Amino acid sequence: MTLSALDLALVEEASKKSGLIWVRGAGADRALWHAWVDGAAHVLGDGPGEQPFPGLSDGAAAEVTVRSKDKGGRLVAWTAAVRELAPGSGAWEAAVAELKGKRLNAPDSEGMTQRWARECRLLRLEPVAVADRLPEGSLAAAPLDSPATTRRPVPAGLPKLLLKRKKK
Repeated sequence: MTLSALDLALVEEASKKSGLIWVRGAGADRALWHAWVDGAAHVLGDGPGEQPFPGLSDGAAAEVTVRSKDKGGRLVAWTAAVRELAPGSGAWEAAVAELKGKRLNAPDSEGMTQRWARECRLLRLEPVAVADRLPEGSLAAAPLDSPATTRRPVPAGLPKLLLKRKKK
């Protein structure tokens, strides 16, 4: 498990093209949106309305699996050194500038970066080694608790009622 120039190129290219990476820290596995900046994946979260990443802390290690954007299959797995970036630092500003364009459906696009500085953590996941083999199993995590529900089936009589209205 060493990191050659070829391994780094594979990790970088796969990570740049994938919208999500699967990250396993000391806690549960999570699919996280990210941005690739200056040779590392950057993830933002652990604040209100942002993605949680339990088990990821400054100075720890994490296992990252990158999937294919086209087919969804696993491309590469790598070990990352986790480092938390301080709000306002040059590295933080560069990463946030890239992440801001990738954040979908933000409730406050105007004050988003200020909110991130106050309430969130920005982690840099820097590759240190590439796994010899891809992880086995599904790596699926149980969904987080949520008040959201799935859509229920359409009642059997509803299509007939709708068709009657159209005929009149």
